[in-house]
Amino acid sequence: MDFAYDARTEELRAKLLAFMDEHVYPAEAVAEEQRALLTSPWDTPAVVEELKAEAKRQGLWNLFLPDAGYGAGLTNLQYAPLAEITGRSPQLAPTALNCAAPDTGNMELLAEFGDEAQRKQWLEPLLAGEIRSAFAMTEPEVASSDATNIETRIRRDGDSYVVDGRKWYISGAMNPDCKVFIVMGKTDPDGADLRRQQSMVLVPRDTPGVEVRRAMKVYGYEDHYHGGHAEVVFDGVRVPAANLVGEEGGGFAIAQARLGPGRIHHCMRLIGMAERAVELMCRRAVSRTAFGKALAQQGVVQNWIADARVTIEQLRLLVLKTAWLMDTVGNRGAHTEIQAIKIATPRAVVDIIDKAVQAHGAGGVSQDFPLAELWAAARTLKLADGPDEVHQRSLARRELKKYL
Repeated sequence: MDFAYDARTEELRAKLLAFMDEHVYPAEAVAEEQRALLTSPWDTPAVVEELKAEAKRQGLWNLFLPDAGYGAGLTNLQYAPLAEITGRSPQLAPTALNCAAPDTGNMELLAEFGDEAQRKQWLEPLLAGEIRSAFAMTEPEVASSDATNIETRIRRDGDSYVVDGRKWYISGAMNPDCKVFIVMGKTDPDGADLRRQQSMVLVPRDTPGVEVRRAMKVYGYEDHYHGGHAEVVFDGVRVPAANLVGEEGGGFAIAQARLGPGRIHHCMRLIGMAERAVELMCRRAVSRTAFGKALAQQGVVQNWIADARVTIEQLRLLVLKTAWLMDTVGNRGAHTEIQAIKIATPRAVVDIIDKAVQAHGAGGVSQDFPLAELWAAARTLKLADGPDEVHQRSLARRELKKYL
């Protein structure tokens, strides 16, 4: 295993670091000022569109897609350090580079499983950053940690499918630029194989019967830059049968294929979030005095900083190993490592950000620093894309199988 950055990665890292310094970090305060003046909080601040245009001009666009026909053609190992950098400003940088969830996973899904017409209608404008999208899987009435529980019904009716169900925490759905939902539901609810009951269909937002009911908050945040997280009701929603993604009964497998890259992308960005937290903690520590000496001279703060550095280096190596395995043996061959990083990274980064909050005192929980919002985002990732306990259960079973 060789994790040294190759020439292309180094070139893109240099460009991206400069882009962050010259454009993204200065835009953070501007975006907040512009958002306060918008008619709707879900509209996109003008500076975000400016960032997207500049990123596209510099060739920092669609870096996440390994398919050179659609994206930058980078391997997971090449993309990892770039995604980490974007994690330092998770509200703006991923969107600026067209590398933000849930669109990334949806583009990967359409590229792999969509037919030519679906890719033409939806993938191409997503790749161009002209529209946004949402992935509708999670439901409020069932334990969605077990995707076989999903109750939304997708019923075949002649040349159409009719969708009925209620979803929530559907990321991106509050954004008016979100034009399509990829909806997972059951086409064969009584089928013998629990993992062949589900299918996916494409539902345009403006289809009659689609109701974006309300925004769901995350620890009090509405997460405007990601388009919010909505409760969405599908009431007799009729779409053409051609909107089926893949085959009937293939929804569960497609969801798993989609979530693998998504999980590692989150972990890549989480490392960047941890680096931003450590930077802020160090700056705070050398600039504040308590009990007669700088915080940087207090033993407990030194321990926080040292422990954070050790943890970040460990996490980065595990993420890079996982990326390398995904590139060399495929997502299935990297299953254990994908689950390992999904368990370890949010858990550890939450603790690092929490220490940074502590070092900032009241400022740490305020809107004057990004730490509280970073903490909420990292803590949410202990749930998103499968809660820790589901991954622990699966990983433990795989380990125990060797001894049974």
